[in-house]
Amino acid sequence: MSHNTFGHLLRLTTWGESHGPAIGAVLDGCPPGIALTESDLQSYLDKRRPGQTRHTTQRREPDQVKILSGVFEDGNGEQVTTGTPIALHIDNIDQRSKDYGDIADKFRPGHADITYWQKYGIRDYRGGGRSSARETAMRVAAGAVARKILDGVTIRGALVQIGPNRIDRTNWDWSAVDENPFFCPDRQAAQSWEGYLDGVRKAGSSAGAVIEVVAEGLPVGLGAPLYGKLDQDLASAMMSINAVKGVEIGDGFAAAELAGEANADEIRIDADGAPSYGSNHAGGVLGGISTGQPVVVRFAVKPTSSILTPRKTIDRHGNETDIRTTGRHDPCVGIRAVPVGEAMMALVLADHLLRHRAQTGA
Repeated sequence: MSHNTFGHLLRLTTWGESHGPAIGAVLDGCPPGIALTESDLQSYLDKRRPGQTRHTTQRREPDQVKILSGVFEDGNGEQVTTGTPIALHIDNIDQRSKDYGDIADKFRPGHADITYWQKYGIRDYRGGGRSSARETAMRVAAGAVARKILDGVTIRGALVQIGPNRIDRTNWDWSAVDENPFFCPDRQAAQSWEGYLDGVRKAGSSAGAVIEVVAEGLPVGLGAPLYGKLDQDLASAMMSINAVKGVEIGDGFAAAELAGEANADEIRIDADGAPSYGSNHAGGVLGGISTGQPVVVRFAVKPTSSILTPRKTIDRHGNETDIRTTGRHDPCVGIRAVPVGEAMMALVLADHLLRHRAQTGA
């Protein structure tokens, strides 16, 4: 299987399967001299870790990350990056492959089981194998390293919709994100989501979600006008996350409903003599290049394909059958996609920052 590597100057390669002994990653291209310890990565992995609430899979994985290479003590006894590849490792602790025994030969509708088998001729039924969202733990770990490169940049994600239930944006409060199990910035919406998702789970079904990720403190000039657009790479990064079916930058599809005068982010000069924008419909990117405004990305995650409700399918022998997926699964996989989206944003921005420095010296 090819295409396990992401990025240009900052390159991430991940390895491992959902029910293998471990998962891991190698991050190449990180500059030397950046303070980095395992605890810097662990706090972000803890946000993604399963089994913390009844609203996520009850698989119990501590997700303790180990840094195997790429760091060493500087002259002051601090652990810093050396500029060499950073190898990251997480043991899989709580695999229950037997949960998948009944569907070993069946394909889950809406899941990558069938296309994976058709392409590679391999059917790793244990949680999806390489195509499992378990792989995203390594993205979160690598994204934490990328955040260290992005000194002064703040990246925050939030869940803004579960199923048909959207937040009220007038209630947006970033401090609320860490107060509920949904990473929701609207306290009232978070309360109503509790009952909604309980009902979804009890019905043996699942729900989709929309995640919004915002980066603030970026310099002007990241990205290139044609084939290296910042928003192009952000869209590609978010689409690479399991179960993502749509991406928006700024107003996204809503921009199609605006008139030109409403969509245009008017420009003035601020007190410091720098350009200042009256709005941010563009989501912080114009012509593929960052404007210095907040970069805003949203992505839609489909409902989890592993559900208790019986669905019609076929098996790998060509027989028509029904399937009912038992075991431990997220009723809304979009919840744990929030820290994954943050990580992918960090990896893209750090890569573009390094590319910008290489081209302009800035």
